[in-house]
Amino acid sequence: MRQAVVLLSGGLDSATTTAIALKDGYQVIALSFRYGQRHERELKAAVKIAQTLGIQEHYIIDVNLAQWGGSSLTDVHLALPQEGVKPGIIPSTYVPGRNTVFISIALSLAEAKQAEAIYLGINAVDYSGYPDCRPEYLEAYQKLANLSSKAGIEGKAPQLIAPLVHLTKVDIVKSAIALGVPIEDTWSCYLGGDTPCGLCDSCRIRDQALIAAGYPYLASSKV
Repeated sequence: MRQAVVLLSGGLDSATTTAIALKDGYQVIALSFRYGQRHERELKAAVKIAQTLGIQEHYIIDVNLAQWGGSSLTDVHLALPQEGVKPGIIPSTYVPGRNTVFISIALSLAEAKQAEAIYLGINAVDYSGYPDCRPEYLEAYQKLANLSSKAGIEGKAPQLIAPLVHLTKVDIVKSAIALGVPIEDTWSCYLGGDTPCGLCDSCRIRDQALIAAGYPYLASSKV
């Protein structure tokens, strides 16, 4: 059976992407990271989502990006933004090099498992222009994937697939509902408490989309 590696953080986008990969006919290998994020709570969500979607192979890799900080997601001394997304400004929640590191490990796993594709839940519409969530970033990384491995030299490099990259958050919510994604089990909050804060940028984006899509009962707060 065709295999695909899916980066599964535990959030709404990655869970929806996982469901899309399954719908596309792939046997999914889930890959999650413990990278020193203050919201490590998302990994519990990733495990539960993988189980719910029937994924048999799930790797959780330790890559401690918090050692050098540089992001309010990995440095508890930095305040998390709660004023909402500001167009044109990259927020402090951007983690330097995160996707570059994650995709490189995904490429290693995909080559070892002879997977045809790597599915990524990145989105360039509703976020604040993270450098590593842009289509041109993916295009450049695909060129690297084609050049950097035995599989690539043989013309079998895994394809980087980002099915949500051009979707709005409302469209992502609708896709998740249509695919049977257990939205209530996903975790998007940047804080690591037992319940979402409803105030951080991630909670605001998620809740606004859920309400706009007609599912306010799934929102953590009525923004």
